[in-house]
Amino acid sequence: MKQKGLLLLVFFTVVVGGCGTDRGSYLSTSFNTRYNEEKPAISGDGRWLAFVSNRHGRQEILLYDLQQKTLSPLPLNMPNAVYDSPSLSRTGRYLAYISSVQGRPDIFIYDRVAKENRMITQGYRSWLRNPRISPDGRYLVFETARRGQWDIEVVDLGPFIEPDLPDGMPVNQTQP
Repeated sequence: MKQKGLLLLVFFTVVVGGCGTDRGSYLSTSFNTRYNEEKPAISGDGRWLAFVSNRHGRQEILLYDLQQKTLSPLPLNMPNAVYDSPSLSRTGRYLAYISSVQGRPDIFIYDRVAKENRMITQGYRSWLRNPRISPDGRYLVFETARRGQWDIEVVDLGPFIEPDLPDGMPVNQTQP
């Protein structure tokens, strides 16, 4: 009988001990951890995976290098904001996403090469969601409720953005 009691005690210790919160696991260099990880976006070349995670107790965007099998640092996750809806260009140079500070969503594009973050919807007076960037980084599309219903808006970033081209592809200098 004592062995049965001891066995039950060991079993419950293992089961209950496994339910604790190990705060160190957010340091994992992988994805699909015990934290919520959702809304995946993959670059056109298949190397980069951006996704939303709550590893640090808040919703933020993480970037995973599928070739190196490691997380790549992103300097855009501030503690007072919520991040959502990542979208990647062809090589993952450009990352479009939504950031909400005090409940107000705005769309940003982060250039990983230039290390610049730019707000695209500054002064925009409507709800918006689901930004998607084109493979070359020139166009941004998103849903907007500006007219009282959800519509699609297209923004041509044109001369403000260097095209995200695969290595070795010539840049056409005669584009209008």
